[in-house]
This record gives sequence, structure tokens and C-alpha cells, in this order.
Amino acid sequence: MARPQRHEMDRRSEKTKADGIEATNRDTIRHEQVVKTQTYRFAEAEGAEAFDESFRIQTCDIGRFLRGGDRDKRAFAAELGLALREIGFAVLEGHGIAPELFERAEREVERVFTGHSLEEKLRFRAARHGAVNQGYFPLEETSEIHPDLVEGWVFCRRAFDFGDDPDRAPRVRDFWPDPASEAVFRALCRAEMELVLPVVQSLLMSLGCDPHLYDERLARPAIGLRLNYYPPVETAEGVLNPRAGRLLGHEDVDLFTLLPAPRSEGLQVLNRANLRWVRLDPPPGTIVLNTGDYMQRVSNDIFPSTTHRVSQPRDPALRRRHRVSFPMNVYLREDELLEVLPGTGAPKYAPIRALEFHTRTTAKYYGDDYAVTE
Repeated sequence: MARPQRHEMDRRSEKTKADGIEATNRDTIRHEQVVKTQTYRFAEAEGAEAFDESFRIQTCDIGRFLRGGDRDKRAFAAELGLALREIGFAVLEGHGIAPELFERAEREVERVFTGHSLEEKLRFRAARHGAVNQGYFPLEETSEIHPDLVEGWVFCRRAFDFGDDPDRAPRVRDFWPDPASEAVFRALCRAEMELVLPVVQSLLMSLGCDPHLYDERLARPAIGLRLNYYPPVETAEGVLNPRAGRLLGHEDVDLFTLLPAPRSEGLQVLNRANLRWVRLDPPPGTIVLNTGDYMQRVSNDIFPSTTHRVSQPRDPALRRRHRVSFPMNVYLREDELLEVLPGTGAPKYAPIRALEFHTRTTAKYYGDDYAVTE
């Protein structure tokens, strides 16, 4: 199904711009496929944001699961499960991924966005491929809800030559403005995909389920690598963009997301216990892990899909610099059923096909006709 026509998107965009900072997630709650009781503004409102300065996101050593014995695995699973039950976020250390992969990817993100003209980037404008809106998102067009100050580019598994499809290699260039970029991010995704089964097995173990329940379904995981380029929000003269929120408050729609620690401040997480924002400043080289809507659904609400956003830095010097990030989302394949896991209590949700679940949810960003219904 194609994206909505441009004139329809422009009309919605004008409405959301007029709504301004008063728009909240309750305005799109009908699209949600899991229970979300929290209320928050999509865009930041000066003087109206409350922060939780005492809360600390748990750092967990996944090396204990990757290289430890059974006792180490159980201890890690319990620790990670507890952290995610509490707030849906954790920081992973001990993952074993070479820092050079993160550093090279960071440089390549900047090159992807600044090394090509807008005209060239618009040749790859985002469109739905399967469940996911894949391709380039211009500044202020990540969402039809409200403009945010980020350029984005989403590459799903079909955009990479992982060697599991002999016909894939000639076609990857259809997704990249420079095919050389594909090799850089393919190496990063390969390394991060080695963490997918350990994370899922840990979460299943923490729930008392068979830890290998998803092994076959995630042997070749469906992924979406999102590249983000945030231009400066303040000029050298100290003039601040009036819409200085860089990425709107949102929840991820996936099983979970792996985000190499960004260099620049800005990532904030909503603590649903008190509806205050937690500033997350992970150590360099670590990976931020957060659970999404798929996981909340299959875990019967045990692991929440937690609201987060990218805000302007407090340091004026950082506000005058660009920021990049490159989270990798992990999904189930679009033909898979999302079913509540056994042993998690009476199911609160009926089984639903991933394609339907995903597009119904993300229709809040792209319009009602984005949803696939059966």
C-alpha cells in the first residue's frame, strides 16, 4: 500500500503545525494496539516539563550471558528483566562489539546526510515496504503528528546483502544513494544481530518461559536500521529554533531497539511511575536497549513500551552542533502472529498478525490509510 497522497499529508501537516505544543498522545490513542495510560505532549513545552533527576537507568553486563555459565546467564536475565519491567530501558555493557564499528558508522551517518543533495535524497523518499515505512524522511517529516528537527533514513533487511538471498546483491543499490554505505552499516548490523537471540532468550528466561521459544523466528531477524541526523538547533549568535525538540515523544513499535550510545546529550525517557523525564547519558561504547509495542503485547504488559524523545542539549555549545544516532529496531516477520507468551497470566490481547499490528499502530504517524486491516 502506498503512502498517503502528498496533498493529504500537507493538509494534516498544516493542522499539526497549528495545534503546536498542545497536541498530546491522547489525540492518537485510538491507533494504539497495547495499553498506554501515560499522557505527554508530543513536542516539548518550555517551563512545562518535569524531570526525575534521581532515577538511574540500570546498566547490565550482557557479557555474563554471552560468555558465562548457567548461573551467570540466569543472573543477567533476572537483572535485565527487572530493569525492563521497571522502565523498559537498560544500558548494555560487555557486548563485545568493537568500538571502531560505532565510530565508523557515526562518520558514515554524517556522510549519508550531508554528502548528497536534497534532490538526490528525495529520490529515496520513504514508502511502505511490508510493514515498515522505509527510505528517506526530510527534516520535519518524520511524523505527520508534529514537525520534529531531524532527518531520518530507514533501511530494512531487504536493503542489505547479508548473503541469505542470492538475488539481493544487485538490488541493494535501489535503497542507497551510495552503495559503499551499505557495507559500513551491514557490518554494524551483523554485529548487533549477534545480540538479538541473547536478549530475547534472557527476557524469556526472566518470564519463566522456554528461552528458546523464539530461536527459529529470530534466526534471521527482521530489522530496521534508522539513521538520524539532527542539525544544530541554535545559531552561533544564540538564536534558538522555536521548535527545538529534536525528536518527538514516542514509543517504538518493535520487540526491542539497540541504540549505540550517542555522543551528544538529548535522549530522555518518561518514567511512568511519576510522569517525569529521565535524562539518559550512557557511557561511550555501551548500547541502550528498550522494549517496544511488540514486546509489550507478547509479554502481556509485563515489559512496557516506554515513551522517549530527543531533546535539545542543556549545553549551548552542543546546541550549535549536529547530532547523529543509528538505532536498530528488531521485529518479527510481518506474517508472524503476535501471541501472548505462556505463563504471563490471562492473555489481555488476542493473537494478531505482525503486519496488521504494525501498520495499525504506525498509522498515527502516516494517516489512517497506512493501516492494513483484515
